[in-house]
Amino acid sequence: MTYIYGEADEGTIAQLDRCLAVEEGARGVLCADNHLGYSQPIGAAVAYRDHISPSGVGYDIGCGNKAVLTNLRADDLEVASIMDEIAARISFGIGRVNDQPVDHPVLDQIAHAEFRPQRRMIQIARNQLGTVGSGNHYVDLFADEADRVWVGVHFGSRGFGHKTASGFLALAAGRQFSDRVPDQEMHSPPVVFAVATELGQSYIEAMGLAGRYAYAGRDVVLDKVLSILGAESVEEVHNHHNFAWRERHDGEEFWVIRKGCTPAFPGQRGFVGATMGEQSVILEGTEGAAAGLYSTVHGAGRVMSRTKAAGKTRWRWSCCDRDCDWFQGAGEHKPGDRACPRCAHPKIEKRPQVMSPGLIDFESVQAELAASGIELRGGAADEAPGAYKRLDEVLSAHGETIRVLHRLRPLGVAMAGAGIEDPYKD
Repeated sequence: MTYIYGEADEGTIAQLDRCLAVEEGARGVLCADNHLGYSQPIGAAVAYRDHISPSGVGYDIGCGNKAVLTNLRADDLEVASIMDEIAARISFGIGRVNDQPVDHPVLDQIAHAEFRPQRRMIQIARNQLGTVGSGNHYVDLFADEADRVWVGVHFGSRGFGHKTASGFLALAAGRQFSDRVPDQEMHSPPVVFAVATELGQSYIEAMGLAGRYAYAGRDVVLDKVLSILGAESVEEVHNHHNFAWRERHDGEEFWVIRKGCTPAFPGQRGFVGATMGEQSVILEGTEGAAAGLYSTVHGAGRVMSRTKAAGKTRWRWSCCDRDCDWFQGAGEHKPGDRACPRCAHPKIEKRPQVMSPGLIDFESVQAELAASGIELRGGAADEAPGAYKRLDEVLSAHGETIRVLHRLRPLGVAMAGAGIEDPYKD
């Protein structure tokens, strides 16, 4: 049984149907921000009675959003300088830009994880706790209708979750947990474990720990932003949208696997981000969401692939002289003396180079955001508003299943910059 909000293309519906075919009587939902994902659509919920799906939850276990209402008003802020400090003190993409140690009880849980292979990931978990990632992961400042300041973040379990997911997909393929297996193709069949098996129970335990790590990371980042602001938290809204929950629907117990899909039970609040230039929302679920497994959108939903939006970019050796436009061409080797072969400048470095242009003019986007008073740090064409649906339209498709509590206008947006490759994004 499938319930669809708004519109969905045939490929996305077919992908969901493959997930439902795993188990007789499985239930599926496509939220209005749906689009193709790896194995299970993004913006989808799948409910199994007897199975759990690591491919459904995906590589970024526990990816989600957290928003904090502060005790500040927008007039209190010097937004430009605050965004400069956020960009300087919080790490986006791979690794971190500072060596300040981060401690949290979740690290002790990982060091003594019940699923023992996760214990070996303690160092990457420690290194990346409180880092944000790239792609559509962000730290944003907002003002609501009363001009109160909110801070919102979006990211997940980073390398710890990715390695956990990869390990279970390797086990499903008959390999060792530590073996590397190729990333799934977009239309790969779903990978599922019977819940009653040892492997199913191990995944549930490991997924839960990765989810706690993701929650901890968002807490750490928001605590740092509150410190930058000199602000206090007044209230918080916090949800995963890549996770599996044990839930009761219509008198039956299910494992509900949500990928890019926010739980929205009656009265349950969620923070749903839009694009870098548009209003985000705080919403809550209503009784009307029962047919959709009490699920709603996690964002606006893509209408354009990253490559289509930004073009193809490759890392190439480039001249550091601003007056020289040399960069390494296809088939060319790095200059042996590390000097520019065109102008002989003594320094070259690897930088992202656009090999074929995309459909979005990001310089124009940046100019429009600046004209709107939005302070952008980082970002790239593949995350521009033109690559996404409009959030108001996807929310409208969910009708009375949700209630919008606050509309948040962006003041500042911080993301990874162009050309950052990150294997841990969702």
